Parts: sequence; structure tokens; C-alpha cells
Amino acid sequence: MSFLTTDDGCRLHWQIEGAAGAPLLVLSNSLGTNLHMWDGQMPALQRQFRILRYDSRGHGESGLSPAPYGIERLGRDILALLDAQNVGRAHFCGLSMGGMIGQWLGRAAPDRIDRLVLCNTAARIGPPELWDKRIATVEQGGMAAILPGVIERWFTKDFCDRDPAAVERVAAMLRQTPAAGYNAACAAIRDMDQRELVKTIKAPTLVIAGTFDQATSAAEGKFLAGQIPGARYRELAAAHLSNIEAAADFTAALAEHLSAGGKTHG
Repeated sequence: MSFLTTDDGCRLHWQIEGAAGAPLLVLSNSLGTNLHMWDGQMPALQRQFRILRYDSRGHGESGLSPAPYGIERLGRDILALLDAQNVGRAHFCGLSMGGMIGQWLGRAAPDRIDRLVLCNTAARIGPPELWDKRIATVEQGGMAAILPGVIERWFTKDFCDRDPAAVERVAAMLRQTPAAGYNAACAAIRDMDQRELVKTIKAPTLVIAGTFDQATSAAEGKFLAGQIPGARYRELAAAHLSNIEAAADFTAALAEHLSAGGKTHG
């Protein structure tokens, strides 16, 4: 395992795979998962890219850090990882919370991002009471208290019936996420509003949404794409974790968008 200690003392777990010298792609996980949510994309993407995956703070093997913190702090974690690899610019793909981090990077660190993919995400998810209730539920009952409802939003019933093993792998990630790390991230999402700020993103951007997504709707994806100058929009027949439920179409759309950009700058 590889770890990086950030400027505020949080240990981030990361790993890098793929051929040296290939364009670098950063993959950022959703709330309540870890870097293994991208396992299905790895065989295809490694043929074209050098891939940096990591666990967001409070998730997976990464450390906990004192709350509160916001999306900006999570974005600065990415910059620290790039600095540690001596990489000036990279492609970035984030799903859900990872996509919120990508929005921040696109507007606040435009010199570090080549091409951007924002998946199953939104510029704001409200109301705040929704997140306060989620946080209170986890504080009282632990991660098990939210598990059934989250899985129901993350996957369609058809996919749950068709591939229960894939659903269980994701459920295990959610169960193993520390409650304190999950709740700190919930608070960061609750306090985020990037609806106007994303208008300043200049990186070539692809927004991917799921037709059946109950967490971040296709309408929210269309709004986000409409706010970002020149952004492309792609909708997949999936719920929230479209990279798992519609893996082949997701990976093809991602690779097509990133490959149009040529090499990143080291």
C-alpha cells in the first residue's frame, strides 16, 4: 500500500497502475465507497492511461481527519497527490462526490486539469435537512441503518437481480466505511453549492448521468452540463453507480472523451 500525508496530517491511501509515460488519469470515488469501485474499468483503461486511484479521506484505507471540512479540502487532496507524483496536469474522472471534487478542481485549479469527466453528480444536492437527517441516522444506527436505502438508490432492481455479487461488493464497501468519515463527507456535500461557479470551468468536460439515478437525477446532470461551457452530456441506462451497472458503455464513453485530448503534461 502507498500513503501520502497531507498538509493537515491526513493519511491518504493511493495506488498507481499502467504504463509509465502514458497520460495520467485520476479516478475519484463516490460517497461511501473506495478505490475498488473502479475495478471494472481498470482492464480497458490501463491500455491507454496511467491511472491514479485513491480512497477519499474517511473512506477505505485512508485516514480520518477532524471535521468539518468542505469540497475544497477534498479537492486539495487531489492536488497533493499530483504534486507527490510530480505531475503538472492530469485527466480527472469522479463519480458522485468524486464529481463534486472534479467541479472544484475544474474551476479552482484549471492549470492542473486537462480533460474532465463528471459522473452521476450535481452542482448542489439539497435540501440541507436531507443531509442532517442522514448524518443523524448514521450517528444513531451506524452504517447498517442506511445500507438498504442507499443500495436501492444506487442500483436498479433489475441490476440487483441480475448481478447480486456486484451489488454485494459495493454494499461491503459501504458497510466498511467509518461512520465518522461518511458523516464528514455528508456535511461537505450538504454545504456545497457550485451552481454558478461551474460556469468558469474551461476544461473539455463530459457529464455522464443515469436515466434511473435517484441520488443525482438525469435532470441535475443536464443542468450541470448546461452550466459548463462546451460540456457534452451522455445518459446511460443505469442508476447512480453507472460505472458498475452500465460498465461497458461507461468505460467506452470515458475513454472516447479522454482520448480526444491527447497526452497530458507531466
